[in-house]
Amino acid sequence: MCMNFLRRWFGWPPRRSLTSDEAFGRWGEGQAAQHYRAAGATILAQNWRHGRDELDLIVLERRVLVFVEVKTRTAEMGGAGYYAVDNRKKKALRRAAYGWLKQIGGAPHRRFDVVEVMVCHRGTVRILQHRGVTLFGKRRP
Repeated sequence: MCMNFLRRWFGWPPRRSLTSDEAFGRWGEGQAAQHYRAAGATILAQNWRHGRDELDLIVLERRVLVFVEVKTRTAEMGGAGYYAVDNRKKKALRRAAYGWLKQIGGAPHRRFDVVEVMVCHRGTVRILQHRGVTLFGKRRP
């Protein structure tokens, strides 16, 4: 809160510029948000931070709260973004998701998706949505 006050009133500390990789990732997150909107979902938050952890998208799809991790790749980079979400990343996403749930008082129906945004050679964009990736495990708060 103190940092928000300082940034709002004095512009300190200065916001750093995004690197090209970060800007590319943000663009991919925008593509994923459009994908969910086209399916009739509501975007509740984008790049929501909880401490040092971040959720790329938080979406309300009918009565289901969806936490989304977006992985943006080019054809040259290759590699499935799905496999980039390893156990360490899942633990960070779980911490952030629990932070969101604590803030809103919980949600009975929720899931975790990984969305891959692949930019092909000729500029075409392919979106692959992995629905219901195991993040919460058997115990749910």
